[in-house]
Amino acid sequence: MTDRQRMWDERYAASDRVWSAGPNAEVERIVGGWKPDRTAQGGRGGRALDLGAGEGRHAVWLASLGWRVTAVDFSPVGLGKGEAEATRRALRVDWVVADARSWQPPEGVLFDLVLVAYLHLPEDVLSRTTRWLAPGGALVVVGHALRNLTEGVGGPSDPSLLHTLEELRVASAGLSVERCEEIVRPTEGGDAIDAVLVARRPAD
Repeated sequence: MTDRQRMWDERYAASDRVWSAGPNAEVERIVGGWKPDRTAQGGRGGRALDLGAGEGRHAVWLASLGWRVTAVDFSPVGLGKGEAEATRRALRVDWVVADARSWQPPEGVLFDLVLVAYLHLPEDVLSRTTRWLAPGGALVVVGHALRNLTEGVGGPSDPSLLHTLEELRVASAGLSVERCEEIVRPTEGGDAIDAVLVARRPAD
């Protein structure tokens, strides 16, 4: 176990919930109106990946909307919370304890939605995800923007962990970019500045 894994396990174990139980408001605005049965190839219900799922709030929410969800995170404590909530609500999610920096989906598995919400790593994990999209599938990224360091509140203090719009555009090369912008997110401590990307693989 790495120091980062241990730190997040301890953080998740120290309280009932680190993050809110419901989805991030911007994630909900983007994805909430999408119909997974219409999105999916073959009409079997859309397949979604929640990469860096944490406590599983987005995975559980997506499952409640009818998505077939795979949730990946390196913290078994965090995923355990999500699994307990999914079980309580009789929702099915495939919980995978793995490092987002090295995890790969099984051969032949493609996703209609890849969600990367507030996953902040110095390594580029986003460009890898573009290969996991089914035709017409969307990559949705929401996270702290670099400008948040000087003009916003909260989030990581290491600039190498924060998003820039240029970085998001480079990572989504080959996709059709529908949104790539900064938004202001009101919080109790003041306004935070987030970066948002919605990019879609062209349909075959």
